[in-house]
Amino acid sequence: MRAAGPGGAARRLRAKLALTEPSLRTATATLWRSDGLLPRYLDYLCAMHAVIRASVPLMRLAARRGERLATAGDPLGAPLADYFTAHAREETDHDDWLLADLAAAGADPTAPLTRVPPAVVASLVGAQYYWAEHHHPVSLLGYIAVLEGHAPAAGLAPRLTAATGLPPAAFRTMREHARLDTGHLDDLHALLDRLPLTPDQEAAVAVSALHTTDALTQLFVRLGRPGPAPPAPGEPDTHALIGGPT
Repeated sequence: MRAAGPGGAARRLRAKLALTEPSLRTATATLWRSDGLLPRYLDYLCAMHAVIRASVPLMRLAARRGERLATAGDPLGAPLADYFTAHAREETDHDDWLLADLAAAGADPTAPLTRVPPAVVASLVGAQYYWAEHHHPVSLLGYIAVLEGHAPAAGLAPRLTAATGLPPAAFRTMREHARLDTGHLDDLHALLDRLPLTPDQEAAVAVSALHTTDALTQLFVRLGRPGPAPPAPGEPDTHALIGGPT
């Protein structure tokens, strides 16, 4: 199939994602409202650990798939393998940052390793494994574009520090991602515009990105509900595993 043409893929992706921004921004604003903020922040750390601990394994899987595709003559295979390999190195140990944040907040840092991750997290991350392995690893670029395109604002960590009374050490992950992710997003957009994407491949990136936005919105809505986030159908009530102040 013919390529979609050089350049423009990043701009077209941004235009599609702009349609989903209002819902995600509303969910994010509700998540960080002042009432009940402390226990909600601890829930957020646990949920984001469930997401972020999958990042490096997922990118390594996509890199291996890219290498196999390159051997078969796919022009996207080698550049994707190089990108995912390098980005996996950059994201290494970020899940450990979240455990350290929990410990600094006086909560149990083993909680994310023992509680059942929400089904929406499995949907958010699991779809990427399927698309990378059973369709094409280019899809993962849509997932990364959304997560890094919605990094915490630079002023959020100081505001939450003041609002919760927690020490600054409890917000390391938030501070670091506010600093790092803008550059990462620029790199991804540049890659999208360099790749000789077919229309179907560009659509795969967009489908992945829109699914990611929808699942992330659902996760933030769930976390932002008043009181402990209720278990989804079939899930045990694991809120007690969080520990720390409530």
